[in-house]
Amino acid sequence: MKHLLATTSLAIGLLALGNAAFAAECGDVTIASMNWQSAEVLANLDKFILSEGYGCNADIIVGDTVPTITSMIEKGEPDVAPEGWIDLLPDVVKRGFDEGKLVGAAMSLSDGGVQGWWIPKYIADAHPDIKTIDDVLKHPELFPDPEDKSKGAIHNGPQGWGGTVVTSQLYKAYGAEAANFTLVDTGSAAGLDGSIAKAYEGKEGWVGYYWAPTALLGKYKMVKLDHGVPADPAEWKRCNTVAECPDPKKNDWPKDRVQTLVTKAFAERAGEDVTAYLNKRSWTNDTVNGLMAWMTENQASGEDGAKHFLEENEALWTPWVSKEAAEKIKAAL
Repeated sequence: MKHLLATTSLAIGLLALGNAAFAAECGDVTIASMNWQSAEVLANLDKFILSEGYGCNADIIVGDTVPTITSMIEKGEPDVAPEGWIDLLPDVVKRGFDEGKLVGAAMSLSDGGVQGWWIPKYIADAHPDIKTIDDVLKHPELFPDPEDKSKGAIHNGPQGWGGTVVTSQLYKAYGAEAANFTLVDTGSAAGLDGSIAKAYEGKEGWVGYYWAPTALLGKYKMVKLDHGVPADPAEWKRCNTVAECPDPKKNDWPKDRVQTLVTKAFAERAGEDVTAYLNKRSWTNDTVNGLMAWMTENQASGEDGAKHFLEENEALWTPWVSKEAAEKIKAAL
């Protein structure tokens, strides 16, 4: 019995020593949680995995895209920005890379951030010939204006959004007014969401601006329309994004690159296993849409959402981590 107790104590001691070594290697790590749902749940997922799987002393701090990435370059903190929308400030991110202050890890959203014009899936299923914006404009009767049923309607976002400007320009570029469509100002984010919910619940036609990943697209299945033309970045910058430009052309909506950013200092001290995790951890918009829909329906926090994802999607996340870390994470759940 004494021999067994001694052996058990030795095993526990070695395990504790191993965990201490992990923590010493990874050390303290600060993770930026941006002020939107997908970024919040991803920050909490990283915190849980790094803490429970790799023994890091992980803490979450509140952030937003511009101040967080700027601070990472200028002050070396926070250590990790799990969901960096890098196309929102390309010059700043490039400077961070060029100066050796930032390191790019996995693309957080493997599909990228997606914006464009969408229709409900039940409309796409019932009318398989409708695949592009031009196809929609042939059928104003399928997408009636709520104020004037004799016309079709394209629903726009609220004033002040970049996507609202682009939608207004595409409305002109594709000749939507001549095709008997009006451009509807939904007034607010809630108004835009409400227009989709109302259409979906009545199985009515709807077309307009939206983006992914979002909880709404996890609840209401929508299909993004093809723009029917190749992307022209120069034209996009010249006119599609400029409200005052009088002659916008048809164009494809570019995807936003959404990448995990890490400070160079943390990348150098984090250890191979942690670095490998941050270079592998990536998920699809469909996965995030569904997770955010669950969070919204259950009024769940980012921490709740992270645990729910880990419990329900073992096949997705275990390839991101080492076998040893996976067992620790499962035990912690």
